[in-house]
Amino acid sequence: MKDNFSVSPAQYAKYRPDYPQAIFDFLYPLLNEKGIAWDCGTGNGQLAQELSKDFEQVEATDISEQQLKYAFQAGNIRYSAQPAEQTTFADDSFDLITVAQAVHWFDVDKFNAEVKRVGKPNSIIAIIGYGLNNITPEIDDIIREFYKNIIGEYWDGENKHIENKYQQIPFPYRELETPEINNIKLWKFEHLIGYLNTWSAVQHFIDKNNYNPVSQIEDDLRAAWGSVEVRRVIFPIIFRVGRVK
Repeated sequence: MKDNFSVSPAQYAKYRPDYPQAIFDFLYPLLNEKGIAWDCGTGNGQLAQELSKDFEQVEATDISEQQLKYAFQAGNIRYSAQPAEQTTFADDSFDLITVAQAVHWFDVDKFNAEVKRVGKPNSIIAIIGYGLNNITPEIDDIIREFYKNIIGEYWDGENKHIENKYQQIPFPYRELETPEINNIKLWKFEHLIGYLNTWSAVQHFIDKNNYNPVSQIEDDLRAAWGSVEVRRVIFPIIFRVGRVK
C-alpha cells in the first residue's frame, strides 16, 4: 500500500470532505448487529468518527502514523498503524468493514483475503470514494483542465480506479445494489484551494518542479467563483457494498 498522505496530514484533516448520512442510512439496516466495525485506510478518521456514533467499538487502521496523529478522537475508536493486507485482528471479528477513498492504494487481492478472514459470516463490506466535484460549469472546467492537463502526468496509476468508479477493483463478495448518493458541502473559496492542495498529484508536481501548480489556476478560479461567499460543492459518491462469506 502506498502512503501519499503523510506529508500534509493537517491539511488533509482540515480540507477533505466528510461523508454523508445517506451512506450509513443504507448500510446499517443490512447489518445483523452493530458490535465492531473496521475502518481500513482510515486516514484522519473521518468515517471512523461517524461509525463510532452507532457501533460499540471501531478499529481504525492506516499505514500513515502521521495521519493517525491528526485523527478524530472518540472513546470507542482504537487507532493502529497496520497495513490493509495483514492485520493483527482475530478471525471473524467484524460486523462491518469500510474503506473510504483508499482501496485503490491497496494490494486488493491480499486485502480481500484479509476481509474474508476477519469479517464475520454475513458481515458487510463497503468501499466508498468520490470523484471530481461539481460547483458551476465555469469553475468545473478550470478544475478539470487542471486535473487532466496541468497535473495529469503526476497522478499515480492507481488513480484510474477512482475515474472508473471502482468498477475494475476485484470485489469477490455478494454485491448489493446501492443508491446514487451525492455529498453536498457548503464551501468558501479558501476551502476549495485547501482541498486542491491535498491532491496527491499536486504534491508530486511540487516535488518535481519546486512550485505549487495550484498557483497557476488560483486567479482564474477566484474570478469564476465571483463575489459569492459560499457555494455548493457536490461530490458524486462511489459506493460498492457486498456481503462477506
